[in-house]
Amino acid sequence: MLSAGPAHAADLGRQTLPAGDGWASEGAGTTGGAAAAHTHTVRTWAEFKAALAAGGGAPKIIRVVGTLNATEGGCEAFEADGYDFARYLADYDPAVWGYDTPVSGPQEDLRSVSAANQGRAIKAYVPANTTIVGVGKDAGIAGGSLQIRDVDNVIVRNLTMESPLDCFPQWDPTDGATGAWNSEYDSMVVYGSTHVWIDHNTFTDGRYPDSSLPRYFGEVYQQHDGELDIVRGANHVTASWNVFADHDKTLMIGNSDSAAATDAGKLKVTLHHNLFTGVVERAPRVRFGQVDAYNNHYVVKGGYAYSFGVGFESGLYAEKNAFTLPEGVAAGKILKKWKDAPVTAVGNRVNGRAVDLVAAHNALNPEDPLRSGAGWTPTLRTKVDDARAVPGLVGRRAGAGKVC
Repeated sequence: MLSAGPAHAADLGRQTLPAGDGWASEGAGTTGGAAAAHTHTVRTWAEFKAALAAGGGAPKIIRVVGTLNATEGGCEAFEADGYDFARYLADYDPAVWGYDTPVSGPQEDLRSVSAANQGRAIKAYVPANTTIVGVGKDAGIAGGSLQIRDVDNVIVRNLTMESPLDCFPQWDPTDGATGAWNSEYDSMVVYGSTHVWIDHNTFTDGRYPDSSLPRYFGEVYQQHDGELDIVRGANHVTASWNVFADHDKTLMIGNSDSAAATDAGKLKVTLHHNLFTGVVERAPRVRFGQVDAYNNHYVVKGGYAYSFGVGFESGLYAEKNAFTLPEGVAAGKILKKWKDAPVTAVGNRVNGRAVDLVAAHNALNPEDPLRSGAGWTPTLRTKVDDARAVPGLVGRRAGAGKVC
């Protein structure tokens, strides 16, 4: 299943992406830091960031032991002098400020400075030719944001990623009819990077599910953004055997309809044998990219919006996925049409039954149908399982602590 030199057969840090395993195997493939002369073992967030910065560009393997806490000092550690959340709420209460003008003034300026302080602390930039791997079954990162930005050849495996909690969301009174709180920080961002393998990780809101968040001005004080974003010309990415759990806006591929200059012909991503459980939407939402999604299991719970978002100039190929829907959720909701783009959906099963997802969408949305036929056929695959076997297979083997 995994390729590695004979001397390192049991060493996750030395394992490389198998040939033909999704878009990240294109060309020279993805080897991460397998050729590293030395490795780093880290137990704290500070040690982790230091290991990322060390080595002068040589290949590296970073082994994570235990959970690295990127915000162990709490939100207070990032607050700018003079920032007062109670004052912020008083100043920008819609009863005072209204809904027509974006917020401005001293407390908004101090919120922005505080947010920048948090961003510098929790963002960790991953260099090229790097493998990051959790040791054992309980390794992970809490509150950090991995930035895989403008580099090539990165592997991230066997980590539980607890979503960053934005300490300083911005109130935007002009967002919708009643305003909204907008947050930053994804657990992982692949930005302009190529040949990235994301394997056997668990992405979760962990201790801070959306249901635990307070409400201000009648709106949820949203402190989460995405779990995984693949954007800005990123290309040749494989995400395999991961768990994405209990999150709202989960996985975005391409972040803007106006990004053709960077994204057209790129954003080629493979998603296979991932478990999406209790996620509301974006699993994934796709713009531009040729995205191959096969053998994933979608377990739908409350508040569901959709799974596959068909966006601007996208080419989604969804094959032999399994969907477990509760009573009252129609199969026609699985696909969401954002912009006109063709999609191939074949061999998928809903609650064990074969379902044509495009036909189901069109029956539910006859006024705005989807077109079949993505215009390309995936070739970079190893084994494609029968959709009927996917729930059991993915349930046993996906996520952190289950890498083989």
